[in-house]
Amino acid sequence: MTNRDFNLQSFFPESLLDEITELRIHQAGVIEKEAQRRQRRPSLTRDGKLVLAAVDHPARGVTEIRGDKLAMGDRWQFLGRVRRVLEDPQLDGVLASSDVLDDLLLLSHIERKRTGRSFLDGRVLVGSMNRGGIAGAAFEMEDTFTSLTAERLVELGCDGGKMLCRIDPEDPASGRTLTACAHAVTALRRHGLPAFVEPLAVRRKDGGGYETLKDGAIMVRLVGIAAGLGESSAHIWLKVSYSPELARVCRATTLPILLLGGPARENAEATLRDFADGLAAGSRIRGAIIGRNLLYPGDADPLPMCRALTQLVHGGASLTEALELLDDSKIQAAAPR
Repeated sequence: MTNRDFNLQSFFPESLLDEITELRIHQAGVIEKEAQRRQRRPSLTRDGKLVLAAVDHPARGVTEIRGDKLAMGDRWQFLGRVRRVLEDPQLDGVLASSDVLDDLLLLSHIERKRTGRSFLDGRVLVGSMNRGGIAGAAFEMEDTFTSLTAERLVELGCDGGKMLCRIDPEDPASGRTLTACAHAVTALRRHGLPAFVEPLAVRRKDGGGYETLKDGAIMVRLVGIAAGLGESSAHIWLKVSYSPELARVCRATTLPILLLGGPARENAEATLRDFADGLAAGSRIRGAIIGRNLLYPGDADPLPMCRALTQLVHGGASLTEALELLDDSKIQAAAPR
């Protein structure tokens, strides 16, 4: 299995960031124009399944990758890796905060001028809505809606909105977050957009910070709570953690479920095994929303990891077949067209 270092400069020259900045200064209206030009899919999914790259972490102050505390704070590396995985035609799209979504629309404009094509055409764009629960802050559990609104998502021709709904029964801020999420689900429905809800049960650790609880009984209860948010569940997708008891969680709802990637793993093989096991847990599991484990598979090119995951979800590949796709020896590192 080949696992070469990724040469970002050859694929995504650092000068592209300067071009994006110049557009922000002199032609900010390009964001809206590119959003209007983007060709949307006729429906959210092609086969009832979705794989989305989660690219909203920095907006909540989450930048650490396997001990490197500022890895995702390098916008060249971050944006270049996002653009790289979008070379996989089977990747459905991205889940982005407002700034990253704007960056991608500006980059799309640059590429469209050069080639007449956009890497965002036919993709699913989901906006991350509540990023106010800054990691490590005293108000972390009060996850306020500080990013994209339902109205703005409509303006940009996006395909849905996502919200994090962390519940700590001992923290009153969780109740306020729950209420805000319910209002957001309702606002999205009234604009005809699906809501991607990520319910997480957490507990404050003695040394500070929070740990996610993945006990089956807790997750079953939490799925029931999340499914009842807002005035209708008709367009809700749930985003849940992988757990050995995932089959039990699947039996707790009729809503479609996407698996989240979680903290960065030591290697791509471990991540793929988790997803292969998760996809086999029940028919309710309909794909994945994955960030750090997709974009930063060590120093390797992230595209093979993306291909392996999308083949697991969309191609029905076995784990063995998916692992073989981690061989990147045949992938070219040419610059974006």
